[in-house]
Amino acid sequence: MTHAIRLLGIDPGLRRTGWGMIEAAGNRLSFIASGTVTSDNKKSLAERLVQLHDGLSEVVRGFDPAEAAVEHTFVNKDAGATLKLGQARGIALLVPSLAGLPVAEYAPNLVKKTVVGTGHAEKEQIRAMVKVLMPRATFNSDDAADALAIAICHAQHRASGTARLAAMGVA
Repeated sequence: MTHAIRLLGIDPGLRRTGWGMIEAAGNRLSFIASGTVTSDNKKSLAERLVQLHDGLSEVVRGFDPAEAAVEHTFVNKDAGATLKLGQARGIALLVPSLAGLPVAEYAPNLVKKTVVGTGHAEKEQIRAMVKVLMPRATFNSDDAADALAIAICHAQHRASGTARLAAMGVA
């Protein structure tokens, strides 16, 4: 029997950071929990980042994952928005790393291709495939569904060269 390992997927965002916790035992995936950490857009950027930090820290403490995976940021036309997203992504990388977890990073297209079969899948397709792969999964937002997809992607690639390259920021 293959040993089960608990994996945390994180979909970073300044307003909403999705998280999804699964257990992987060989090819078998089990849903543990998912949710969304939010920040108050009436607060300063620094205060919002603290809210994300504290929320993700609570998830890590409460569910005790062995590894984490975070989605790479894509650059959009609004440089200011991209920079703020990058800061939220920094929190998503920092929290599990401070807890001593190895953290892998995956491109959005790889996550979509792994879960749906195409790198340009829509949000609805991701939600539907997460439910197919883990029928007991529940999620309160697209961000939480995306985080579960990131965890599923990590479960599929963690032992491969793809995960090692992703962890180095190459893939």
